Amino acid sequence: MADKDLPSFEDVERAARRIAGHAVRTPLLGNDHLDARLGFKLRIKAEPLQRTGSFKFRGAYNRISQIDVAATPGGVVAYSSGNHAQGVAAAAALRGLPAVIVMPEDSPKIKMRNVESFGARIVTFNRDREDREAIANAIAQEKGAVIVPPYDDPDIIAGQGTIGIEIAEQAAEQGLKVDHIIAPASGGGLIAGIAIAAERLMPGARVWSAEPERFDDHARSLASGNREVNEAASGSICDALLARQPGKLTFAINSRLLAGGLAASDSEVRDAMAFAFETFKLVAEPGGAVALAALLEHRLQPAEGDTVVVVVSGGNVDRQGYCAALGG
Repeated sequence: MADKDLPSFEDVERAARRIAGHAVRTPLLGNDHLDARLGFKLRIKAEPLQRTGSFKFRGAYNRISQIDVAATPGGVVAYSSGNHAQGVAAAAALRGLPAVIVMPEDSPKIKMRNVESFGARIVTFNRDREDREAIANAIAQEKGAVIVPPYDDPDIIAGQGTIGIEIAEQAAEQGLKVDHIIAPASGGGLIAGIAIAAERLMPGARVWSAEPERFDDHARSLASGNREVNEAASGSICDALLARQPGKLTFAINSRLLAGGLAASDSEVRDAMAFAFETFKLVAEPGGAVALAALLEHRLQPAEGDTVVVVVSGGNVDRQGYCAALGG
């Protein structure tokens, strides 16, 4: 794939200017007592505190803010398990555009309620038997709407990459040199955008994807050099991370910039959700906690004194699932 088809660091900078005043500059959280126990510095990029409860608003707003509202009466269509759905619905509402979101019928109810609260219409599908992209494309063609994809789009990737700019700035403010960054991966837009920013602003930092066990298509793709496919489309509590394979654009970036891929089990993810609550007072959904789980389970071995930034990417979790993770 030609470099001209991929977003650049300058695209990430432009995205940061577009989302300023609309997206939250989420905190980079630390705990000195925990650092002393771990032997390295852990910092949490707290995207559950982002607008709509996940990082997805960044890319959605960067893409939708560039749509000519007058020339697009059909609005936007997106397909998502929930977090991109909410980001698109919120961004479309801010721009005065109608939105239709194609969501798996087993999406967490909290994500569906939040999408509808922004005025978007939901069309459900069975993730094991139906093709969400085909459904979305048919709706977009009928309505004359614009498709806003969840990850394989230069503007979406650039918007997610604003997290990388913030990490670099906030780490510098704390007097830290970043050695490792770990972030969840589904289609790969988040980790690709962060990697673009890290290459420019944090040279030497190693960037890692994190995924649920049995859905580790990024880890396997990075190892093989090809875009590997997950056998199943469902079967993990990490509902936000069940894309079947890395995107074409995202893998072209990640195969060059990532150090490798990590994975964690559902049980380990639940433990990480409890850890985020108890240690950082942060609500993390399963998919949002997988990078933290991989670190806590020693899938990565930082050197003594290293600084490791973990992106907790979202906090949209149903009450029952969250109570189960906390043991309540």
